[in-house]
Amino acid sequence: MKYSKEEVIQYVLEEDVKFIRLSFCDVFGKQKNISIMPEELPRAFEFGIAIDASAIAGFGDENHSDLFLHPDADTLAPLPWRPEHGRVVRMYCNITHPDGKTFECDTRSILRKAVQDAQDLGYQFFFGAEQEFYLFTLDDNGNPTKKPYDNAGYMDIAPEDKGENIRREVCLTLEQMGIQPESSHHEEGPGQNEIDFRYSAPLTAADNAMTFQTVVKTIANRNGLFADFSPKPLKDKPGNGFHINISVKSSDNTDNTNYMIAAILDKISDITVFLNPTENSYQRFGTNKAPGYISWSSENRSQLVRVPAAVGKYQRVELRSPDPSANTYLAFALLIYAILDGIQNKLELARPADINLYKSDADVLAKFEQLPGDFKSACALAVNSKFIKKYIPDAILDIYCNK
Repeated sequence: MKYSKEEVIQYVLEEDVKFIRLSFCDVFGKQKNISIMPEELPRAFEFGIAIDASAIAGFGDENHSDLFLHPDADTLAPLPWRPEHGRVVRMYCNITHPDGKTFECDTRSILRKAVQDAQDLGYQFFFGAEQEFYLFTLDDNGNPTKKPYDNAGYMDIAPEDKGENIRREVCLTLEQMGIQPESSHHEEGPGQNEIDFRYSAPLTAADNAMTFQTVVKTIANRNGLFADFSPKPLKDKPGNGFHINISVKSSDNTDNTNYMIAAILDKISDITVFLNPTENSYQRFGTNKAPGYISWSSENRSQLVRVPAAVGKYQRVELRSPDPSANTYLAFALLIYAILDGIQNKLELARPADINLYKSDADVLAKFEQLPGDFKSACALAVNSKFIKKYIPDAILDIYCNK
């Protein structure tokens, strides 16, 4: 549901809202927030709320520390786990300098610009997110362990699947926030789970992915558990993927699926550091269905890009290399720009790799280019990429690769 500023103010009055969380994220996608009282809401909408950004990664230093948060009324959502009396709501924010100029390290604004650039060219993008996470028990002091909550396997059911009730509570909470999960199930790893979402516009999909991680962590903690979204929580078990499903609709109804795939294959090495931004990310590649090579196929889950079986005119493609440590706003923005480049330049699509790369011999694998094998290699490719320099501010690139 979309709200106007006036409707948000009315909602706050009528629903006994006592705190409004103004949420944003740093350049790595780590969520931040500041809470204001209802009386401050008109000022927030008109002028923004000032924050000291000097302690936030990439947001400035002591000499240039003032930034302003401007709440996006469309993102209003209650936090169902907070008290019903004296309720708490949340809105995501855009970030500006004191003079009103968009803050260059506001990654949400980078995605908004990508969406607008696509629309100006006659294209609409839709994203669906699939994020995996582990549930671990806590020790006697409330600290996370590496002991999985259960030992169930892929799509197992209760009682082996102990995560069923956690996923149910997460889905019901998301529904109360106006977010519609599509499906949920136990994943391959012990204590590993996945919840998928319906397709939505890029900014909404990115906001929902951010909300999802907050809800999962909150519900897990309320149940005495720790939700781990890191790429490779357990050395010898499946890693956590952030599979991104993408479709694009053009104003002339052209099917651009081949250009989409070709574009992703063409730009994946350049953008990998933003899709997999930690050293731990690269421990996941090449094992347990996580791709290690730059390839595509129909339905084959060992590939970087697959085209799932689908009914309907507009096919989707699934990118399988990203992990949940990625900043979703940057990931979606870069994919939009990459695909637009592929469509405009009519990139030719290579033949599909309709083989299982996990079981292929060295001679077969030698024909495929590999994804960057470590964080340092991924950084080097990004730093030397004209594509990255065109769409990612130097400040963000420097923070990622010189942190």
